[in-house]
Amino acid sequence: MPHHIGIVACSAEGAALCYRTICVEGARLLGAHAHPEISMHTHSLAEYVKCIDRGDWRGVGELMLSSANKLAKAGADFLICPDNTIHQALVYVEPRSPLPWLHIAEVVAEQAGEGGFRRLGLTGTRWLVESEVYPDKLTARGLEFVRPDSAEREEINRIIMDELVYGVFKPEAVAYFQRVISRMRGEGCDAVVLGCTEIPLIMNDSNSPLPTLDSTRLLARAALCRAVGN
Repeated sequence: MPHHIGIVACSAEGAALCYRTICVEGARLLGAHAHPEISMHTHSLAEYVKCIDRGDWRGVGELMLSSANKLAKAGADFLICPDNTIHQALVYVEPRSPLPWLHIAEVVAEQAGEGGFRRLGLTGTRWLVESEVYPDKLTARGLEFVRPDSAEREEINRIIMDELVYGVFKPEAVAYFQRVISRMRGEGCDAVVLGCTEIPLIMNDSNSPLPTLDSTRLLARAALCRAVGN
């Protein structure tokens, strides 16, 4: 039997896309309509944002650990978190976690290396792109990266937190991401990390100036492979 996947969710849209991807793509590995058992738990996004706004990453970790414990009791075998930003707190979670985790940035970095990419543009919340979540995993694989500039960080953060997490998708947001990604291409990037799990809802290979590394779907596929022992 496939292993039971536990999803520690944070924002609804990214978690929903991850969940749907596992369910839909499970058939590729397991047969028609099949997918591994999945359980998901999330605290209110507002509770996470309160901690993040005050720089309380231990507090973020406590919320994640609370979800992890609930999912362990529900029978999950391992955990994923379809939220890049709160991976900053994973260092506080893993030593006390009842279950092992897949790390979203490790999954993306592995895929980037396999794809032959060498210099990646980073997109995501301001908290994510200013952190070492991706730089640590990318540099460990010999990959370079470019962060958004300060103005880009603020506007991308606004789009994510005021629009995307509410399921609001505007053409102006797409156009802004295209301009940022085009600038990154001009700085030598050969791919872009969609490092917020909501960004793939508006950006993809068909409208991006660079090939995309979709953190949401890549994490879902890695969870699928782990669940079936592949």
